[in-house]
Amino acid sequence: MHASLIREEPPVITGLGVLAPTGLDVGEHWESVLGGKSRIAPITLFDPSPYPVRLAGEVSGFFARDLVPGRLIPQTDRYTHLALAGSEAALNDAHLDPASMPEFEMAVVTASSSGGTEFGQHEMERLYTNGPSWVGAYQSIAWFYAATTGQVSIRHGMRGPCGVFCSEQAGALDALGQARRLVAEGSKVVLSGGTDASLCPYGLVAQLATGQLSTVDDPQRAYVPFDVDASGYLPGEGGAMMVVESAASAAARDVPHYGSLLGYAAGFDPPPGSGRPPALAGTIRRVLKQARLEPSEVDVVFADAAGVPALDLAEARAITEVFGPRGVPVTAPKTLTGRLYAGGAALDVATALLSMSAGVVPHTVGPATLRPGCDIDLVMDDSRETRPSTALVLARGHGGFTAALVLGKGNRRFPS
Repeated sequence: MHASLIREEPPVITGLGVLAPTGLDVGEHWESVLGGKSRIAPITLFDPSPYPVRLAGEVSGFFARDLVPGRLIPQTDRYTHLALAGSEAALNDAHLDPASMPEFEMAVVTASSSGGTEFGQHEMERLYTNGPSWVGAYQSIAWFYAATTGQVSIRHGMRGPCGVFCSEQAGALDALGQARRLVAEGSKVVLSGGTDASLCPYGLVAQLATGQLSTVDDPQRAYVPFDVDASGYLPGEGGAMMVVESAASAAARDVPHYGSLLGYAAGFDPPPGSGRPPALAGTIRRVLKQARLEPSEVDVVFADAAGVPALDLAEARAITEVFGPRGVPVTAPKTLTGRLYAGGAALDVATALLSMSAGVVPHTVGPATLRPGCDIDLVMDDSRETRPSTALVLARGHGGFTAALVLGKGNRRFPS
């Protein structure tokens, strides 16, 4: 991205909407994170007994009928329901009424990992059980990766640039990077973030194909990134949506903000066996350059934390290469929820913003003994009151996607 496209004042995040295993709103989520309350538990959304993975992070207590217009519920998948509810919460949190804004100056950019997985599964069941006449008309749109972007855009009359990123766990950082660019090019408001809801038999089978999910049955030890006993990760659902707007727009509306988007960079890992190094270290260097920060000016890293030994080692080496051995506090609150795919990095961004606002680096629940070679300062056992003012969020998606986002502290105190 050419530097001239970015205004001197970076865009800010004025509203957050969280629907995650750790909570159905920002306050509940932050309380769970600070308290180290893991929401990893046996899957209840379907019978997991035939599958080797039986644990996940579910969004408990979410009922679409309470938060989503009734006519949209049968037309869309659970991942869109979560995003619609999250978008409404983010707009309310930002004290923003879309009807008061020019419709072509509002944009929507989301992330999607697998689209409407559960909706698609039910329609395939009808197809193979009863025949094609039983397949509903909404199958043609509900499964689609861009379904959430479209429904959010329609619901709030946001007719500016809209899009979706399909880069798995890295997707939400890519979406926020695009939101940053759109604000620089003239959009006043961008609803951005990501959600996922692929906890169904079809979705789990697709995830098992990667060979990276943990089959450990102990919820406390199944997902322990960087640990000597790391055996993979656990899936989860949910995510976060947020209101990104120009600093001028936020000032004109006289609203505080959680933080600013100082920089974004992306890369792509070379194919296995190529002999070339992973892209993460270079991606970190590029995002720091764009944010005009030295490594010593980064106060905390929110790690991708794959939980796969080889990927953990690669990430630890990249962090060490840029910041030095144990050169920066590293945390991975996603051990409380599992990896949320399209929603994972969005939730990490929300957590990082809350972390800076509260002046606390949350600890990582689960890991006990770091794997040799993982020479990072992983925050364990208890949170640290270090008053972070900059945060680096890292994300890697299956297949090679790599992204990094640098956040600066805002002027909104949380909890207020």
